[in-house]
Amino acid sequence: MPGPQVDSLIERIRQALPRHGHLDAAVTAVRGELDTLAPGLAQQLAAEIDEARDLVAREFERIDILHTYSVIRKRPQWYFGPKPTDLHWPAVKAYLLNRKGWPEDDVRGIDDASNEVVSVLENPRNPDKNQFSARGLVVGHVQSGKTANMTAVIAKALDAGYDTVIVLAGLTNKLRYQTQRRLHADLVQRNPLSWQVLTPNDMDRDFRAPPQGGFLSHVDKAQLAVIKKNVSPLGELKRAINETYPAVLRQLRVLVIDDECDQASVNSARDELDMTAINQRIREILSLVPAATYVGYTATPFANVLINPYRVDGQELDDLYPRDFITALPHPERYFGTERLFGKTPDDPGTPRPEEEGLDMIREVPPEDETLLQPRNRNERDAFQPVMTSSLEEAILYFLACCAARHARGDGEEHMTMLVHTSAYVTAHERVASLIQGWVDINRGNLADRDSDLGKRIQRIWDDEAGRLPASITEAPRVSTGQIFEYLPRVLDRLEFPVENGASDDRIDYTVPSRTYVVVGGSILARGLTLEGLMVSYFLRSANQYDTLLQMGRWFGYRPGYEDLPRIFMPNELKLRFRALAAVEQEIRDDIEQYRLQDLTPMDIAVRVRAIPGMAITAASKVRAARRCAVSYWGTHRQTFRFAHLDRDLLKQNWHAGAELISRIETLGLRDKEAEATGRKLWRKVPRSSVRRFLESFTMEPSHADLQPDLLIPFLEGGDPRLDHWNVGIVESGRGDLSEFELGSVGQLRTVRRAKLDDPGQIADIKALMSKQDIVFDCGNRIEQSGGWDDLKAARLEEVGQVPLLLLYAIDRYSAPDPKRTTRKPLDALHDVLGLGIVFPGSITEGGNYISVELKPISAEEIEEIEEEEAAQAEAAGV
Repeated sequence: MPGPQVDSLIERIRQALPRHGHLDAAVTAVRGELDTLAPGLAQQLAAEIDEARDLVAREFERIDILHTYSVIRKRPQWYFGPKPTDLHWPAVKAYLLNRKGWPEDDVRGIDDASNEVVSVLENPRNPDKNQFSARGLVVGHVQSGKTANMTAVIAKALDAGYDTVIVLAGLTNKLRYQTQRRLHADLVQRNPLSWQVLTPNDMDRDFRAPPQGGFLSHVDKAQLAVIKKNVSPLGELKRAINETYPAVLRQLRVLVIDDECDQASVNSARDELDMTAINQRIREILSLVPAATYVGYTATPFANVLINPYRVDGQELDDLYPRDFITALPHPERYFGTERLFGKTPDDPGTPRPEEEGLDMIREVPPEDETLLQPRNRNERDAFQPVMTSSLEEAILYFLACCAARHARGDGEEHMTMLVHTSAYVTAHERVASLIQGWVDINRGNLADRDSDLGKRIQRIWDDEAGRLPASITEAPRVSTGQIFEYLPRVLDRLEFPVENGASDDRIDYTVPSRTYVVVGGSILARGLTLEGLMVSYFLRSANQYDTLLQMGRWFGYRPGYEDLPRIFMPNELKLRFRALAAVEQEIRDDIEQYRLQDLTPMDIAVRVRAIPGMAITAASKVRAARRCAVSYWGTHRQTFRFAHLDRDLLKQNWHAGAELISRIETLGLRDKEAEATGRKLWRKVPRSSVRRFLESFTMEPSHADLQPDLLIPFLEGGDPRLDHWNVGIVESGRGDLSEFELGSVGQLRTVRRAKLDDPGQIADIKALMSKQDIVFDCGNRIEQSGGWDDLKAARLEEVGQVPLLLLYAIDRYSAPDPKRTTRKPLDALHDVLGLGIVFPGSITEGGNYISVELKPISAEEIEEIEEEEAAQAEAAGV
């Protein structure tokens, strides 16, 4: 490890490199600087300077970029990582580390991920290619630092030969301004003399064609334009390109970054040839630039991967399908997202590990509170007046305590925010904000008095929440109730109640230091807008589109120093949707990973998006190329993990269906004797007809959309010979209690324990039924049961061949949880519960037989709600 003196010299040499262009010249300049400080100092430090020079020299070595996260169109490798002589990225990297204080691991992660993205761009210096047109997609996570990756990609692309960057940033002035400010601070200000910025640092202004008529070709300056995705500024951009001298235009190497590219950029016209205005403008702009790479950034790629990648007859302009690459950014280590909130599929559902369970951060808003805070329909919106509810009071009190805790921890000068999102209607936002502010004003004295009823309530809430999360989640110290009340007066003095929607004047402003906000808003909060210091979210509004709902998760992100504080208040139905959506989001990333391993290109693949009942994948107008969405079972495993545990008749019917199947195949003499000798119940070469009859008589909980008979049965009947014969097994627990009822001719079974998640309602969610080792249930002890799910599937395929496996599970109807698991409750079903799992042979990347399902479009009423708010935003923006 080099010492502090060598580290300092390394930094000096790095800073000198962009000015001098060569390592030895930079070292000579550093020697001169040292001698200027103290004559003879360079000679005294000769050994340290040589060591620093050697370490910097290593940074010139080519990096082997492995494309760990990308599906790409094959092309020669041209980018081998940044060099110390580069102008932009070294300056940005130093700024992140030294000025912004980012951890080295985080900066290294951005460095590696952005290397991969830049390496799949078109080579701007390819002498054999004066013209090019590339399309790509980068899939991040909501509030995960996509802008940091985008900034790094821009910096490295400029260093690699691009000279003009156009960033399409949001639909509103505020979103454009937020991106402009961020890029200006993190990128432009690092080398201010090396830029020509074509858009102003002003919220109410946008791109206008330059006075000279068009773009310029600079040898020493990079051009940057951050443009709102509205028709007018995009029209100005088109005019500027048209008025650029052809000779200049041919020299430009343009990188177009489309932030939140699933919003507005995707063609949502009813007919493929009738392009929406924004989509048409973007496609026209790209068609006018001889050498351009278009990169879309999004956390919700549902619309983008469903674009038609081929031109329709009569269509002159390209669509924006990412035909050249799709990159799924890795999960940042300190990121708080769906996986941390909802957990992940456990390897062993009987004894899930804490990190698989998710965090106990969600609090329920009861149905009666919903009706008091949002109008039931648009006809009631004008007359509706919200009423303060107990759950909203609790959320406000907890937020105030959190703010006081951050003051006690020394973070009192940081921004602190609570989000309240109850309705799409603009009129409701003002009334809810007024309700909250009025309630706080009336109770200000009592809120700061620990002996008042409200003071005692704050103490109870704070004490109750203190033990709900693992102590290891944060290194910040615990805060006592005494400290809470010490700082509450200061919090109350700073408290503000802005409204953030397209029509409001009183809006959030984080350019002013240490704001403490309870912000009420609508759709604008669900797209790109960062709520700094967000600790409490009170969330009622539902959305019937995957992308809209996932983007509404403003609570995702980074919470340094207050990882233990965030809480989300939402109705149980909304929580279930988010949990299901988290699984769908992960499936998309898993698919992209499998396609990468299969060495496929974006034009070879169809990223599958699983349906959730009652929800559309994205706006119906965006998915003409996928009106019928393909669902394949090959290479997957499916399982039931939601049950109508209080429906005795349905549970009894399913148990009877299992008993009929087992009795039927037992009489056929298909029992595996080797398995029987080891205590396992396994039948081989069970005919397809027996399995189909069982699945037809077994009722799946409707939220298991991929296991419904209208999908599953046609797949079984598709004629593929791999489905002719099945292995069927019964998974038992050696220590489980006996089932109350016999399962046909095999009698009572040793049940498995699966406690349910702590959700109220008629449906029990156990999160997962299958254990990882169940994948190889029909392989005996011949397979090592370590490795991941895909490893075990591959090992099973090698052992038993292309044979599907059906597993039945008798679930303990009581299933008491481990007392340490606060997120679980006893199952308490009214009858023995039968669950099932299926392991399909084959690979998820094969064509095979696909089953088509009609997408459910968003309702007409919801479209009116969204359009109303978008119209208000447009009016406020002067569009």
